[in-house]
Amino acid sequence: TLSFYVMSTLRFGALGHAVTDPDTGAAIPVREGKLLAADVMGLVEGRQGTPGEIRGTFGALSRRLAAVEKNTEYGIYGMMNAPLMNPIYPEGLPLAYPEEIVTGGASILASIDDAGVREYSCEVIKIYRQPLTESKGLVIRITDPVLIQKAGGIVQGMSGSPIIQNGKLIGAVTHVFINDPLKGYGIYALWMYECGNS
Repeated sequence: TLSFYVMSTLRFGALGHAVTDPDTGAAIPVREGKLLAADVMGLVEGRQGTPGEIRGTFGALSRRLAAVEKNTEYGIYGMMNAPLMNPIYPEGLPLAYPEEIVTGGASILASIDDAGVREYSCEVIKIYRQPLTESKGLVIRITDPVLIQKAGGIVQGMSGSPIIQNGKLIGAVTHVFINDPLKGYGIYALWMYECGNS
């Protein structure tokens, strides 16, 4: 999931964690890659002890959105081919510094069906004040009744979903709590931005 791109440079960050080998768990080295538009084909609801998932598809004719240049423990990064319109925030959003983030109301952007990207309510329930980059800086809890009813909360495939608070991009979803799919971790957006621009 695309987390953000910088409108002035077209540099993007996505996922919030590495793309890994399913057998070894090691990050897969990237020589080149592409970010593609995908269609959501279905959704498996998350339950306690069993993470759900978004099922999507893409193919040879899928629209190429960006070139992937690196795969890091904090996400994948590269260059957009062209500006991409966000229908909810067409003018974009400013990036929040970690010290601006507070516990309380927030939202995530996610695409869980063929209706496209929608905004869902959540709350920041824990903040880990970090002087250095870490992948788990926030804990969020989903509060949106539609997302809870359809997905059970956070499911696999939502990694990288932007987290927004007080009109700023504060982070991206990285992991779901297996025993409580209403909760998940997020990485600070600033850490992702800095990693993508280093």
